[in-house]
Amino acid sequence: MRNSKIFLLLGLASGLFASPALAEDAKISLMPEGPQALAFQNAVGFADAVIAGDKIYLSGVVAVPAPDATDLKPAYEQAFLRIQKTLERAGASWDDVVDLTTYHTDLASQIDAFAEVKSRYIKAPFPAWTAIGISALYEPTGVVEIKVVALKRDAEGE
Repeated sequence: MRNSKIFLLLGLASGLFASPALAEDAKISLMPEGPQALAFQNAVGFADAVIAGDKIYLSGVVAVPAPDATDLKPAYEQAFLRIQKTLERAGASWDDVVDLTTYHTDLASQIDAFAEVKSRYIKAPFPAWTAIGISALYEPTGVVEIKVVALKRDAEGE
């Protein structure tokens, strides 16, 4: 009986001390603002971004060129603008990005134009970047998917 009371007290004490840490670890999901995108993401089960502690994890954004497009830069530009808007909603900017992962359906033919557009948004000090060649994306007409991790600034913007 005495051991039971000790374990109960230890359990209660650890719960009290763990509570602040658990509160800091809570996550916030940012869902799309548009009704069609919201319906799709609810059906498939993912968020535009998740804020967990001091990190912001963005879901991949797919660059989809216009039908019969020969220049992929407008599709890349649209994807980077969408990422920028999500970063802003999460309280961050391109300056807060620490990791960039890109998935290319034809890495060799896409990388130069992609890097040119990327350089309009991402400036030194640069984040880590991994570019991966793949055979297909979830969106069949997509050519590149861009995934970002950023650090969340505190209230003073530091």
